[in-house]
Amino acid sequence: MTAVKQYRDYDDLIDLLIHRGMDVGDRLQATQELQRVSYYRLSGYWYPFRKLENAARQDDFYPGTTLTAVLDLYRFDQGLRSMTFAALGSIELAVRASLGHALGALDECAHLRRDRLGPIAQGDAYDEWAAKLEKSQNESREDFVDHHARKYGGTLPVWVAVELLDWGSLTRLYNFAPRATQDQIAGEFGLSAPQLGSWLKSLNVVRNVCAHHGRFFNRVFAIAPKLPSPGRFPGLDECGPFTRAFGHLSMIQFLLEQRGIGRLAVLPAVLKGFPTMPTVNITHLGAPPNWSELALWGSS
Repeated sequence: MTAVKQYRDYDDLIDLLIHRGMDVGDRLQATQELQRVSYYRLSGYWYPFRKLENAARQDDFYPGTTLTAVLDLYRFDQGLRSMTFAALGSIELAVRASLGHALGALDECAHLRRDRLGPIAQGDAYDEWAAKLEKSQNESREDFVDHHARKYGGTLPVWVAVELLDWGSLTRLYNFAPRATQDQIAGEFGLSAPQLGSWLKSLNVVRNVCAHHGRFFNRVFAIAPKLPSPGRFPGLDECGPFTRAFGHLSMIQFLLEQRGIGRLAVLPAVLKGFPTMPTVNITHLGAPPNWSELALWGSS
């Protein structure tokens, strides 16, 4: 059996934090906080408070590090995830409506006809997607599914079927669509077809992080999305790097602005609530210190 990390009770965990230089305040309250939010989860939020020496994080904390500051950062990230998820919902609804409408203009059941879709729909990926849609429809308790089962034999037109798709399945259907349809939908967001496809894939990762309570504020994403040519949208150009949280938030803000959907003031308000503390600041999101003065953010 391979070795596993040693179990520690709450007193031992608090002693360890104190030994490494964290001010935990009242021990009883600190214990209650660790009972509400696990030590392991909080460790991701005190990571930037650990001393950085020779490009490596040490176990000891910077002087002045407090458990209160760590919890403030954790709660900020909670709020950021919640508001980001809500903003993504507006984008998802807009893509769903546009895709269902555009494909419906080709054929009421374009999503079920390979000959009305693009070349990518000729492979096994489409079969997997169609099987998942069928399963979702069979298991659905939505009134509209029951209505179509009774009146039309269960065949859902594409503008109805899209209502059963999650973000990932919606993105796949966009990729299956003919290029002209992709161009039409992407143009509504000011992007090219490959760019919107790339953004939908990248933002699906963000959505999953938010939905599953992952740490978001200082996350680094493995793949950068495809961007418009420099100069096309100067306000977007200044919001990189797009492998960081702020870059992805800027993508969301851009999409909301382009389509005139959602509430543009929400995400800026959340970012302005970044807690004031030593060592850690908003640049850990990948945001410049003057982020609120950028064109995409300052006008919201």
